[in-house]
Amino acid sequence: MGQEIRRSAPYWSAGKLALLLYIFAAAAVAINLFMLGLLLQAFGFTALPPVTALIAAGPLGVPAAWAAGRWVRHLLDEADQKPSV
Repeated sequence: MGQEIRRSAPYWSAGKLALLLYIFAAAAVAINLFMLGLLLQAFGFTALPPVTALIAAGPLGVPAAWAAGRWVRHLLDEADQKPSV
């Protein structure tokens, strides 16, 4: 009837992958915010303290983790496809 996709490993949805990758995505956001704060010093702004960058990275890490989860899900789907000969 319909096309069934056989997977050799258990299926991880993008949401599950996002939960798994959240801590790494939030850490990357925190580092980037801190570096942005350092760069903005050249324009007269004060430096962004590391604790403030970590606090701001909490909610901003959610969309970053979702994007990372979708990207990894795409890579896993691409790797699971058999090459056409």
